[in-house]
Amino acid sequence: MSAGTRSRQPRAEEPGQAREPEGARAAHHRAAPVHTDPAEVPLETALLALADPVRRTLVRELAAAGDWERPCGSFDVPVTKATLSRHFAVLREAGLLEQRDAGPKRFNRLRRPEFEARFPGLLALVLREDDAVAGGKR
Repeated sequence: MSAGTRSRQPRAEEPGQAREPEGARAAHHRAAPVHTDPAEVPLETALLALADPVRRTLVRELAAAGDWERPCGSFDVPVTKATLSRHFAVLREAGLLEQRDAGPKRFNRLRRPEFEARFPGLLALVLREDDAVAGGKR
């Protein structure tokens, strides 16, 4: 064997150690999202989360849906999957969104009561303002 070439030797198994099947790594579940308690969210974080029009669209669509009805891929927004994932993270960090995995899908719930307890009227104001703009009543 030449000096820069190495042959791949199979790794010896330790006694009592199970070997991971081929492709098993891809089958592992992704990490569960970390959720922020709305009671711990500063006002600035909440306002910044609601300032973005894409995030407001997500919030508006979640407000119109029942709890846990909307998987991440069901939102019609003009952004890439990576950008959409970041928007969901910002909403989670602001205490607006809770997510849970069900099989290959991640479902969403707007944390309206919890957020309303922390910031009374803010979410209703944002949703009402978006409705007025959409209806041309500005």
